[in-house]
Amino acid sequence: MDKTNKNRVLIVDDENSDIMMLTEILRHEYTVHAVKNGQSGINAAVKYLPDVILLDIIMPEMDGYAVLDALKSAEITRNIPVIFITGLSSVEDEEKGLLLGASDYITKPFNAGVVKQRIKNQIKMIDGMHLLFESKLSETRSRVRREFLSRVSHDMLTPVNTIKGLARIIKTSDGSDHIKEHIDEIDAASRRLLGLINGLLDISENKNGTPLIAESVFDFNKMFRKILYRIDHYVTKKQQILNFDIDPSIPTLIFGNKKHLAQVITHLLSNASKFTHEQGRINFSAFILSNDDETITLQIEITDNGIGIPKEEQDKIFEIFEMVDESMTSKYSGVGLGLPISKRFVEMMGGGIWVDSEPGKGSKFTFTCKFIKDIPPLQEIHDE
Repeated sequence: MDKTNKNRVLIVDDENSDIMMLTEILRHEYTVHAVKNGQSGINAAVKYLPDVILLDIIMPEMDGYAVLDALKSAEITRNIPVIFITGLSSVEDEEKGLLLGASDYITKPFNAGVVKQRIKNQIKMIDGMHLLFESKLSETRSRVRREFLSRVSHDMLTPVNTIKGLARIIKTSDGSDHIKEHIDEIDAASRRLLGLINGLLDISENKNGTPLIAESVFDFNKMFRKILYRIDHYVTKKQQILNFDIDPSIPTLIFGNKKHLAQVITHLLSNASKFTHEQGRINFSAFILSNDDETITLQIEITDNGIGIPKEEQDKIFEIFEMVDESMTSKYSGVGLGLPISKRFVEMMGGGIWVDSEPGKGSKFTFTCKFIKDIPPLQEIHDE
């Protein structure tokens, strides 16, 4: 067996004779490290991360109990099995060690067969735990893939089915007055689907190290007006009131990731309309949170008086596989991926996102994002 593939055993004992005997018993099957005092044993455990530690109880300065307590208190060495080696035969001593976390005992004088078998028993237990962990990890990965594909499919199929259904109605209609309304709904569903696809692609590219869309100079107010145009269909259809308040001290031109900012605002406003009843109210506000020599931080708030979110569910909505109350899926389409994508985009822009909400009284989504204050030279304004 190649030495590098051997399991590692650390011996901590102040007696040279014990170290020599144990090393001779184990050296053909294991890589053996040995130290002669407690503190050196702790340091060696961290350095070598052995598969098993043989620890003498009676040692000067720092006895085996103190060493074991230190090993079990440290995250890096907590799960290494420790076998006490001792000449003591007291039940109280054995009980004390087991309570501190010792895995087994080997008594002196050493019997080679007993020493080997007790070490093998501990390694078999560790190997079994590793196999169980790998099995559970594989199951978790498969479940995560299934849930992810299910959620993506659900959120994408909703606008696709809307587009297909309305297109069929238009195709078979006789030129009714509702055609323009249907076309507006198709346009809105197409934009929703495109936004979801672009969001997933941007996150995928970021995770794989592919450069994201370049930052640029853009006009914040013009960007917001275009967002209003995109969501107007949702708000008008439900006869909702949309108020907005943009701090006039926000610079006309700012430098940052316009695409991600627009996607987050669009999604939050669309959600506010979606989860607010007809003739409900939605408020949008943007203001400067902080302003230093190099950057400007904006805080943006979207408030509605819609259905609200239970307190215990509010942290979950930003997780990729979580959704508030599955019964909402049938009533309010596409509530699975937009918020996790928005959270990722906000974090990419150096900010954070959170929600304050109460069932039946509405929600307030708040996020922050940073932009460069001094516009780099030779930058074109992006208003598309």
